Amino acid sequence: MLLNMLILLMGSPANGQPNPSAHLFLIAGIFVIMYFFMIRPQSKKANEQRDFIANLQKGDKVVTIGGIHGKILRTDETSVLLEIDTNTKIRVERSAISVEYTKAARTQTTAGEEKESTK
Repeated sequence: MLLNMLILLMGSPANGQPNPSAHLFLIAGIFVIMYFFMIRPQSKKANEQRDFIANLQKGDKVVTIGGIHGKILRTDETSVLLEIDTNTKIRVERSAISVEYTKAARTQTTAGEEKESTK
């Protein structure tokens, strides 16, 4: 429907001059498509990550960007103290926390089950 409308708008009038408004509609349509398929999902994902980092609490099991798994012992404004093994602790920046471990484990388990069910 939209494509047919754009084709009709882009058609040349009888005097052979192209319709300049047709080009504006086409460019506007491209920007709308880019917004809904590229910009909006990225901004939504960034907002979810920012909220996750802001709500980190003691006791959460997390994974860092570097792949280190640990349990949060203490938090402050900019960093987190992780226990990665018995009596082994490291301090990392909040922005280095990638995902909550329990959520990552659930995602991996679900993906593994899907692969096995397709075999």
